[in-house]
Amino acid sequence: MAIMASRKHLKRFKSPSHWPIHPKEYKWTVKPSPGPHPIEASLPLMIIVRDILGVADNAREARRIINSGEILVDGRPRKNYKFPVGFMDVVSIPRTGEVYRVLPDERGRLVLHPIGEENAGFKLCKIVNKTTIRGGKTQLNLHDGRNYLSEDEFRVGDVVKLAVPEQEILERIPFEKGSLGLVTGGRHTGEIGRIKKINITRSSMPNTAVIETEARKTFLTLKDYVFVIGKDESVISLPGGK
Repeated sequence: MAIMASRKHLKRFKSPSHWPIHPKEYKWTVKPSPGPHPIEASLPLMIIVRDILGVADNAREARRIINSGEILVDGRPRKNYKFPVGFMDVVSIPRTGEVYRVLPDERGRLVLHPIGEENAGFKLCKIVNKTTIRGGKTQLNLHDGRNYLSEDEFRVGDVVKLAVPEQEILERIPFEKGSLGLVTGGRHTGEIGRIKKINITRSSMPNTAVIETEARKTFLTLKDYVFVIGKDESVISLPGGK
């Protein structure tokens, strides 16, 4: 019985620190299924519905709501209560008209930020690498596990504005000096600023970027931690009206 439980569930004290659950209240919690985001960078749909949004009072009710297709992720019904929801995903509840975007706060925790209709039809996806496939076509591999064939010129680190659920690329946001970036890792997680300089190394050391915030504070972070969200201004709404 214990072996069966470990396959389907996760011990609470082993769950990621950003999950809003009490580690000692119960022994087990839901274990995310394999999906577009790793466990350390996602929230199971069950926890979003029951613990964050409070749409359900208990796990049984949350599973019923999810299984009925009432919760959409990136415009598509997700009926698996263990589905991993992660950074930049759009969660919507058509019955109530509520729409949220998953973003990190300044403590590195994933939060659901309420958004309006003008933000609900798209998400931002970072190009984490590119590959050339048969026929000489370029495949873009995005941060949320999507793969997209493109004949246009894109670079690793650029971000695409993607219509959901259609998955049509609406806009390219280049990773370059002057672009506005959101830091997604390290001690500056959740901070927003302009890219002042990009440092490309010729060794095994990682590439870095210098970021300047609106308050004129500058700091150095890893290039991979910077997720561009706009050129002159952010294309998404942000917590606190940033």
